[in-house]
Amino acid sequence: MSIYQRVSVDAALHVLRDINRNMTVTQNHITTGMRVAKAADNAVYWSIATTARTDNKAVSAIQDALGMAAATMGTAYTGVQNVIDVVSEIKAKLVAATEDGVDKSKIDEEIKQLQEQLRSVSESATFNSDNWVILNNDATPTQPRQIPASFIRNADGTISVGMLSYHIDNTPVGATSSKDARYLIDDRATGSGEYGVLTSAYFATELGTSQDYVLMTSKNGTTTGQVVISLSSSTTKGQVSEMISVVDAALTQLTTVGSAFGALEKRIELQNDFATKLHDNITAGIGRLVDADIEEESSRLRALQTQQQLGLQSLNIANATYDTVRQLFQNF
Repeated sequence: MSIYQRVSVDAALHVLRDINRNMTVTQNHITTGMRVAKAADNAVYWSIATTARTDNKAVSAIQDALGMAAATMGTAYTGVQNVIDVVSEIKAKLVAATEDGVDKSKIDEEIKQLQEQLRSVSESATFNSDNWVILNNDATPTQPRQIPASFIRNADGTISVGMLSYHIDNTPVGATSSKDARYLIDDRATGSGEYGVLTSAYFATELGTSQDYVLMTSKNGTTTGQVVISLSSSTTKGQVSEMISVVDAALTQLTTVGSAFGALEKRIELQNDFATKLHDNITAGIGRLVDADIEEESSRLRALQTQQQLGLQSLNIANATYDTVRQLFQNF
């Protein structure tokens, strides 16, 4: 008599091996939460998901940049708004100085304090060491600043970064004028304060006043011929009237600057909302490609466990024949 492995045992072992292999795969899906964890699982889906993940990290970086820009822009807008309030106060003081018998020297003291407040507010409107309302030597007023606003993957696979321009910086058309005063203060050594609303003498020049009145002078620029608005006992009503006109023109330009900041702040907010939704959609798309359905996988695991138990029983039944043969010889 020969002892050999029966066909029924081979079949039971084969089925049991398949069940154990499927159980290992299913358990990995449940443990990792992914049905495509490596390229061998599904090369196409793995490739798409890997590219999408790298793109999503770029979108996250865009969100960070937009968040930083929004905070800086909000700080700058607050500074402009406060400056408008202070300049309005100076205008009111000048109007009061037109009254007969008023002490102009006392009003002048109040105006000086307000002018100091203008520089204090402008210099304080800084976020993360970035000030958008003061023009210094390291900035060029004719070149718009830009921030990354979008990450774009083109159909041919190439990528690009969309930029958002700061509309506060407008390139002058022709000769420089008061309309080009897009900052609060211009402290550049290479200029005369012409790009700062508070330091530009173009308001007075264009109004044809007797002197080049400014609300304050540039720290580093050429200020020859400029006269800081102030009062004394000898200041005439005509001169006060000219100062009021200059301040009023500056207020109009300050409103334009504030509107530009407000419009850009809104644009940043909208772009940030879009980037957030885009990030969420890309994440969801990756999930559809590679994530495992935990409920489905759990049900599959229970079924495989049942199949495993039945397979073991089937193997035990097939092996029972060997026990029968062994019992025949146990008394010899």
